[in-house]
Amino acid sequence: MRQKRSDAANDARAALNLIKAAKDSSDLSIRFVLALTLFSMAGVRAGRVLLALYALNLGAQPLTVGVLAATFSAFPMLLSLLAGRFADRFGSRWPLIIGTVGGACGMLAPFFYATMPALFVAAAMNGFSFTFTNVALQNLVGLLSKPETQARNFSNFSLALAVASFIGPLVVGFSIDHSGYAYACLYVVAISMVPMGLLLTKKVAIAHAKPQAAEKGSIRETLARPGVWRILATSSLVVTGIDMFQFYLPIYAHSIDMSASATGIVLATFSAASFVVRLIMPRLLKVWSEERLLAYSFYLGAASLMLVPLFTHAFVLALVSFMFGMGMGCCQPITMMLTFSRSAEGRSGEALGLRLTINHLTRVIGPVLFGSIGSAFGLFAVFWGNAALLGSGGAITRRRKRRPRPGN
Repeated sequence: MRQKRSDAANDARAALNLIKAAKDSSDLSIRFVLALTLFSMAGVRAGRVLLALYALNLGAQPLTVGVLAATFSAFPMLLSLLAGRFADRFGSRWPLIIGTVGGACGMLAPFFYATMPALFVAAAMNGFSFTFTNVALQNLVGLLSKPETQARNFSNFSLALAVASFIGPLVVGFSIDHSGYAYACLYVVAISMVPMGLLLTKKVAIAHAKPQAAEKGSIRETLARPGVWRILATSSLVVTGIDMFQFYLPIYAHSIDMSASATGIVLATFSAASFVVRLIMPRLLKVWSEERLLAYSFYLGAASLMLVPLFTHAFVLALVSFMFGMGMGCCQPITMMLTFSRSAEGRSGEALGLRLTINHLTRVIGPVLFGSIGSAFGLFAVFWGNAALLGSGGAITRRRKRRPRPGN
């Protein structure tokens, strides 16, 4: 009897050790993916800022800079779906390697040739890099997450993106001041190649996130999944809301004679709020479901936009901007998480790629639409029209019913 109890105790300890080892392996993998995200996206953000400043230094006109900015979105709009399917079939390692090498090679063009065509080549390759790395990293976070850790992991992924968006421009600014535009390109290449070193030295870290590609299907089948089209629609509304706020708030601030420093502070409060709310988002998801929190975030964002044209004081506008950031800061990680969880087994990369495609298509259509509204009716209509869209996003989200993912 004692021998049986001893064997049972040993079996229990062995089982606990296996569980602990699996948990440690999963935590290690997530931290590794977050490190990949930090360096990959820091390189992308740094490249975008550097290329825009480089173009201005070469004497480019505002229209040319605008076309250069649009070039960043060309590949994400055209290739995201393909990149997602590629990740489903071959895993995330190859998309990450392809994206890393492509982005680094692109930034070498303006180092060797200080011309506008070289900048456009670099901008296109920057978008190419973003397409493959972003889809692969989002998919990895979902594949490595368990239902109880998914909210935390996607929230941490969004925090890594926020930190990368801060580090990238900061490095570029100092690089340009101390070494000039050409050598700043090499600094960006160095940042972009860090993920390559991590991928070559830490193969085991993402080894258990193996591709389980389903049979090839059409986009129509993906959209036919319960709730998928609504998630994609709400994701595009999030992108529209954030882009229009960041673009039109400076225009509104200029119209009311607000100083540039005050405008910068107002915009900075939006980023600060986004960071704060992503820290507490996992706790909020223990109180509300993803859909309910997403709906409340849309309503908060809509209310914030309605308040903007009613005030002219910088302090009040900073509070409104913080309020807007608290709403929109939750939306991006939640839509990523829901896109992954609503996708078919083995086709999560495809769904995330489709989300990115629609988001970048929105980035092309949104400015044209709201630019026309602003020209015809003024900035008041721009903010209120955008608020109406966000309000509709909340209404669409509240209509959804939570369905379990097949196979779970």
